[in-house]
Amino acid sequence: MNVEQILKTEKPIALESRSLIHLILVCNKVNEQYASALKEYEISLQQFNVLRILRGQKGKAANLQTLNERMVSRQSNTTRLVDKLLVKGLVNREVCPSNRRKIEITITKEGKELLLELDRIIKNTEQDLLADFSKDDLVHLNTLLDKF
Repeated sequence: MNVEQILKTEKPIALESRSLIHLILVCNKVNEQYASALKEYEISLQQFNVLRILRGQKGKAANLQTLNERMVSRQSNTTRLVDKLLVKGLVNREVCPSNRRKIEITITKEGKELLLELDRIIKNTEQDLLADFSKDDLVHLNTLLDKF
């Protein structure tokens, strides 16, 4: 990915700015690939993330705060995401019997079944995105990204 070509500029970009712009462009490409992979299933990347968090609860209910804390993208309106998943029959939402102010959210059987299919789709997408990277490249990339 050549930053200058994408931005259609011949003027050199300062290394610091170029590095951050590069990260943004890579992030956009990854998000676009994920969104494209999930589009057929009418699931957003954020909805997929909620389903994965709920599956990770292993049958134990989660509340909105738990989901917010574990979301990869925390800019999302988690209540709205849960509402959309509820309409699709992929999650259940109930009032906690011991604390009526608390809402408990669980994944449904249909949600788990969909996730099994999406896991395969996402794995293929990730393999395509990372096809040009060796294991050593990925370890090195993660070491660099950990500096953030």
